[in-house]
Amino acid sequence: MARQRQSNRLVTFSSRPHITTHRPHLQSWQGPDFSIAVIADLHVSAPWTSLGRLNRIVELVNGLDADLVVLAGDFLAGRGMLGRAEPAHQIVKCLTGLRAHLGIFAILGNHDWQDCALAQHTKFERNSIVEAFADTHIKLLRNNAVSLQHGDRAFWLVGFDSQQPTRRDWKNGLHRPDEAFAQVPDGADTILLAHEPDYFAIGDRRAKLQISGHTHGGQLNLFGWRPMTPSRFGSRYAYGHKQDEGRHLIVSGGIGFSGLPMRIGQPPEITLVEIVRPKT
Repeated sequence: MARQRQSNRLVTFSSRPHITTHRPHLQSWQGPDFSIAVIADLHVSAPWTSLGRLNRIVELVNGLDADLVVLAGDFLAGRGMLGRAEPAHQIVKCLTGLRAHLGIFAILGNHDWQDCALAQHTKFERNSIVEAFADTHIKLLRNNAVSLQHGDRAFWLVGFDSQQPTRRDWKNGLHRPDEAFAQVPDGADTILLAHEPDYFAIGDRRAKLQISGHTHGGQLNLFGWRPMTPSRFGSRYAYGHKQDEGRHLIVSGGIGFSGLPMRIGQPPEITLVEIVRPKT
C-alpha cells in the first residue's frame, strides 16, 4: 500500500521531491513499529540537483522525523550528464546534516564506482564516496550488517555493495550476499539495502524487506510503461512495492537524473517506509 503527497508535474527538470509513503505488511515482523526515510539516486550536479537543493532535501527529510534514514546509493552524477558534477566531499558534507535516532546508513551505487575518478585512477582500490563518509556519523555498509536496537527488540540492517560489474570484477559485481548476511541470525527481523533491485529475483529469504533505488522509476513513465528501466527484468522491478511469497521489495523513484535532466510522469521523490507490527 502506498500513499503519495503527489506532484502534479508531468515533466520535471529539477530535483524538487515529493513524498511517497509505503506501508508493507511484513507478516512475520516481530519488532516494534518504525519508519524509514529513503534517499536514492541523488546524482548531484548543478543546476539540476545542486548542493543548495541537496541542503533543502536534507531539511525536508529531517522534517519527516523518521526513525531511520537510508541512502540507497548513486551519489555521483554520470559522466555523460549535462551540468557540473559535484565532488564527493561536498555531497557528503551536505548529507551530514541528516538526523535520525536510529542513525543514518548508506550503500554505494553503480555510478559511485563507474563515475568516481579516484576509483578509476586507483584501479578501484580507493573510492571518493567511501573516503568522504569515513569520518562522519553516517555508516557506510559494504557487504556487512549492523544490529539496531529499537524499543525492546533489535533488528538487522544489511547493506550490499553495487551488483553492477566494474573493471574490478567484470563478472560478478561487488556485492557478496553470504558475507553481508554472515552475522545475521536465522529468522531475525532483517532489512536489506541493495542499490539495484534485481537481487530480489534471486529469492533470498534472509531479508523480510529489500529497499532499492537505481531505476529512477524508469525516469520515463508513460501510464505504467517504463521503457528506460535499467534492469534485466525490464519494468518488473522498476518502481514501488513488490511482493513475492511473503518477501517485500520497495524501489524508490529516486531524486536525480541519468542521461538527460528530465523526468516524464515520474517526479523525484523521497520514499517513506512505515513498518507496523502485525496485529495478533
